[in-house]
Amino acid sequence: MRLHIIIIAVVCCGFVDSRKIRGISSSYKRFYKEKKSFLCIDGSKIIPFEQVNDDYCDCEDGSDEPGTSACPRGRFYCTNLGFRPHYIPSSRVNDGICDCCDASDEYNSHARCQNTCWNLGQQERAYVEGQMRTLDEGLQLKQQLIEEGVLLWREKQAQLRDLQQVAEDLQIKLEEHRRRKHEADRLKEQTLKALEASDSDLKRQNGTVSSTFKLLDSNKDGSITVDEVQARVALVHDEEKILSEDEAVALLGGGHQMDLFKFQHMLWDILTRGDSIKIKDTHGAAGSLVGEDPHLQAADRAAEWEATNLKKVEEAYETVNTEISDLQKLLTIDYGPDWEFLFLNSQCYKLKVYE
Repeated sequence: MRLHIIIIAVVCCGFVDSRKIRGISSSYKRFYKEKKSFLCIDGSKIIPFEQVNDDYCDCEDGSDEPGTSACPRGRFYCTNLGFRPHYIPSSRVNDGICDCCDASDEYNSHARCQNTCWNLGQQERAYVEGQMRTLDEGLQLKQQLIEEGVLLWREKQAQLRDLQQVAEDLQIKLEEHRRRKHEADRLKEQTLKALEASDSDLKRQNGTVSSTFKLLDSNKDGSITVDEVQARVALVHDEEKILSEDEAVALLGGGHQMDLFKFQHMLWDILTRGDSIKIKDTHGAAGSLVGEDPHLQAADRAAEWEATNLKKVEEAYETVNTEISDLQKLLTIDYGPDWEFLFLNSQCYKLKVYE
């Protein structure tokens, strides 16, 4: 009989103790170990332990009533086994409304609360698993983008080095072609000056007499006619004026044509004086002595050839430098710590926004 009484007393004490610590989390249980007194968690007061959860607020922080609605600042801990635990204001304890999914907040009310924690937890676990799958897919995609970005980065770096080497080679070629063009222009200028010097000394060069005669004899029949004189000879003071037929006949010694012998002893002297008439476009015009010189023509062709080659090299050099500049700008953009966004550069994507 005595043994039965002891067992009943132990069970009752256990029931009272569990009632007193209702509404606390496991991390706060150390503050609620049963002893003679209870220290409010904020340290403001010490009360007998029997006054914990007695439905009367003794502590200013409400820590003596974690399982009742006595303290306005109190908090009730919903264990919610199978779902997320959380706190609710202690004013909601036993108010007839189910706030905790395990129904622990309505332990002494008329509300018929169902434990829905397992279903809620199952739904949340399914949602979290879906989120984890999405995260895993995203991480796999990110890793793929990182690998592709690293490869593309290395490819762009190699491309940049190749372009820089090409630019260096073109720089050497550019300097060489500039030197060649300068040499060709210098040779052309020297040839032109030599021809101009020989033109100014026509009296002492018999070969020039013959060349001038051939220049005037446009149809190459061995004689100069009135029409040929009008076409090739002009007045010094009025080069645009065409000689009249009488003026041309007078220059031909009163006849309508003149051979090389008569030209050398008559018209040649008038031309070399240069005070009344001259040959049209003596320097550089089509059909002139200078323009028909084979050495000058060769020098001119060489100069044009070198100018064309120089222009091609300059254009190639400019194109390569533009590509280098564009590539350097591309590589200075922040594509993430592992270049994961480099692969997406210059690509178009469609974004769907759900509102």
